[in-house]
Amino acid sequence: MDLTKEPYVFSFPDAGDRYFLMPMLDAWTNVFQVPGKRTTGDKAQKYLISGPGWSGKVPEGVTEYKSPTNLVLLIGRVYCSGTPDDYKAVHAFQDQLKLVPLSAYGKDYTPPKGTVNPDIDMKTPVRDQVNALKAGDFFTLLAQLLKDNPPAREDAPMVAKLKKIGIEPGQEFDISKLDPAVARGLEQATKTGLEQIMAHFKQAGKIINGWVFADPTGLYGTDYLQRASVTFYGLGANRMQDAVYPTLDVADDGKPCDGANKYTLTFPKGQLPPVNGFWSLTMYDKDYFFVANPLNRYTLSQRNQLQENADGSITLYLQHDSPGKDQESNWLPGPQGQFVPMLRLYWPKEKDPSILDGTWKPPAVKVVGK
Repeated sequence: MDLTKEPYVFSFPDAGDRYFLMPMLDAWTNVFQVPGKRTTGDKAQKYLISGPGWSGKVPEGVTEYKSPTNLVLLIGRVYCSGTPDDYKAVHAFQDQLKLVPLSAYGKDYTPPKGTVNPDIDMKTPVRDQVNALKAGDFFTLLAQLLKDNPPAREDAPMVAKLKKIGIEPGQEFDISKLDPAVARGLEQATKTGLEQIMAHFKQAGKIINGWVFADPTGLYGTDYLQRASVTFYGLGANRMQDAVYPTLDVADDGKPCDGANKYTLTFPKGQLPPVNGFWSLTMYDKDYFFVANPLNRYTLSQRNQLQENADGSITLYLQHDSPGKDQESNWLPGPQGQFVPMLRLYWPKEKDPSILDGTWKPPAVKVVGK
């Protein structure tokens, strides 16, 4: 959403006890509001999403959510059991989601047709495009974005630092006007900064049995390195009360997972992730993209009919080749090269046991062969 012209009204129908959440992120990736089953319940709701400079009349029966920035990203998530009937029910819910400009609220509204800019690179991953930007282009873009997406009050010390190198909210940036030594420093900074962001992964939170628990996510304050690292590895992360994303750094041999080996993840009886929403296990390649596989399977979760062991425990298989037809229900296919397993734990329980306080811990991923 671009709120520079006017607010938008977002509405959704009664969810009928279905788990869902509609987190709203500002331009700095802070989740400033998150309506949904955990926070606002599952009844029909309406919200006015307004920008930082807007003031006006809020329609009756509508709650205003003021965004700190004019750029807003809304990433809705709706639980589905995966059956054909439940897909139909979820699609019916989605069909009733509405997002309209305030000026069109309560009227028949047809969204204007979009236009495609052929000059935009649609093949190169966006992250790669950003990483490849020259310092002049990178900081020019930052200065432009600062116009409509003002920094927070607590960012004042950082804003003062940026001013020293010619970056000011609302002002144009021109690297050619800088002292040559400063310009060279900025050119170097884009590379070293990216290296710091990527290296921060292992310091992003506590590590339990090889899993990195990024903390915080969703709300960052002035922890710029944490925010940048979470954005690099998982843009759109929720607040921790809504989701925790344990990401495997190393298996029990102290090394990252590799398709040359076979791995297992075993949950003891009664010790699946304790969540009120749902949990899932996904897998990415070394660049954090999904891995094509013969089953067209990209996740294992509570929705799957997971096979139990004789003692009631559940073993998941993480490997390139099939573990055998009798175990394929519990198989998450991996690539031939390095891969990264990630758990998604939505609406973690607060106690008895809890993911948030560490009384529940994910088991280690074990190497079981080649």
